[in-house]
Amino acid sequence: EEPVLLAELKPGRPQRYDWKSSCETWSVAFSPDGAWFAWSQGHCVVKLIPWPLGEAELCKTSERKSRGGKVEIWNRGAAKEKTLECGQIVWGLAFSAWPAAEDGDTHPACAVGLPCLVLATGLNDGQIKVWEVQTGHLLFSLLGHQDVVRDLSFAPNGSPILVSASRDKTLRVWDLSRDGVLFPSADTFLLSPGRQVQVLSGHVQWVYCCSISPDCSMLCSAAGEKSALLWSMRSYTLIRRLEGHQSSVVSCDFSPDSALLVTASYDACVIMWDPYTGEQLRTLRHVPLYSVLDSSSEIHTSSLRSVCFSPEGLYLATVADDRLLRIWALELRSPVAFAPMTNGLCCMYFPHGGFIATGTRDGHVQFWTAPRVLSSLKHLCRKALRTFLTTYQVLALPIPRKLKEFLTYRTF
Repeated sequence: EEPVLLAELKPGRPQRYDWKSSCETWSVAFSPDGAWFAWSQGHCVVKLIPWPLGEAELCKTSERKSRGGKVEIWNRGAAKEKTLECGQIVWGLAFSAWPAAEDGDTHPACAVGLPCLVLATGLNDGQIKVWEVQTGHLLFSLLGHQDVVRDLSFAPNGSPILVSASRDKTLRVWDLSRDGVLFPSADTFLLSPGRQVQVLSGHVQWVYCCSISPDCSMLCSAAGEKSALLWSMRSYTLIRRLEGHQSSVVSCDFSPDSALLVTASYDACVIMWDPYTGEQLRTLRHVPLYSVLDSSSEIHTSSLRSVCFSPEGLYLATVADDRLLRIWALELRSPVAFAPMTNGLCCMYFPHGGFIATGTRDGHVQFWTAPRVLSSLKHLCRKALRTFLTTYQVLALPIPRKLKEFLTYRTF
């Protein structure tokens, strides 16, 4: 089933010709619970949108679109939308939920006794601004990077650990716990220097992307180099270089069970790795599909821009410069579905599955249906086991060889 375009969001401001405004959507993000969506719509602005549609309603919307009906799905939540004026071009976005403390003592910016949902924004001047989502208020700024903050990643376990990737060729690890925050005034929050836990150096080019594994044990970073770097989130030391691409690696993502890592490169390939051993498991090659492109197009490359795993871990989505969104099944080497799109830059699955958000060079966001799958019992068992067992621990189990191969994704 080919992806169907459900809806498209466009910047609410007229196009400016000042380069500093930048109209490109370099980042999109869903909150962990799927209740909020954020997109860097250009013009130094981030749009925060409460997610209004349930699964059944999305299906109805898709049916109306397929019959040619005009669908406006965002009006219902328009009153709650928020516009964050960041003052600089926005490159990276990341959500995190900070739970209320057991003793009822919460972060000062959060309502008493309630979890606090925050959004971090990486800016053109090297700043990271952290916002409280419910109110749209700026909480504090993180200072340290010397160039564009290209990507951000929060620890998936809900701890206030943030990793930032920058064009200054470094990654920085930040601890945003409340005891590290200074409050010069009632409405201004600045982070004390002690909250910068670590500076990770090792790249020689701009760092494009960073991704923390779901079990919070590893960090992958991709720069304008032919290798990706894998770091320990416990010791903040380099584990290994992942070498295999023929051009710049620009995107990376871990599977939901942390057992797989995918990297995407300008060489038009996605490589699937075992992050524990560094072994290449398979390569997905992006062959141009010119039949679906505009006949006037002069694009003759499939240089990749973004790759992401689906929530259940059975599919991948990729966006490439040949103006195609591709969906890949984990066990196949060819895409199972694709759709023509306009100058895509990034992609992200909805946390509960069913559709994908993509950002484009003209500042738009498009929402696409994605294949729905009922995970097999075998995959669910593998996913559950691999959540807490490394590859080496699986190989040490007294079980048949074929079962070990299945659990380590050597066979599907």
